[in-house]
Amino acid sequence: MKHHLKNLLPIAVVLVAACTNNQKTVEATKNDQPVFPKGERVSNANFTGTVWVNYLAETDTVHHVNIGSVTFEPGARTNWHYHKGGQILLVTEGKGLYQEKGKAVQVINHGEVIKCPPDVAHWHGATPDEAMTHIAIGTNTNIGGAVWLQPVTEEEYKYPDETK
Repeated sequence: MKHHLKNLLPIAVVLVAACTNNQKTVEATKNDQPVFPKGERVSNANFTGTVWVNYLAETDTVHHVNIGSVTFEPGARTNWHYHKGGQILLVTEGKGLYQEKGKAVQVINHGEVIKCPPDVAHWHGATPDEAMTHIAIGTNTNIGGAVWLQPVTEEEYKYPDETK
């Protein structure tokens, strides 16, 4: 019996050390910079406010996706637009707003996933008071990319509880 316990002691020490190291890694990640740098400031008319984009994967003919990390400073947002092949948004930081044409504005939070259906006009961006970063995945890009429409008006850009 003592022989078996003697063999388990080194394993227990390794497991405790590994758990302690994992905890330090998680804590360090929370305090470090975002996983992806902001990238380049967007300077086109398809956005309102200050927006940054870091292209992580350009559109190609193999995977038929494009992927970018997009950071919206408070008050920043896209114009109305739609994606012929659809889009998926993975909110990685902050709080934002998302709206599909004909539906109510919804708050989107860190850790949420939004599936934008193909050919459905929508917009997304930060709240007036908080920045928001999301990973934007353009899907089925072989069908076509984003089609940009008009800017979101100040009347449209409201918290859900302000629209009552």
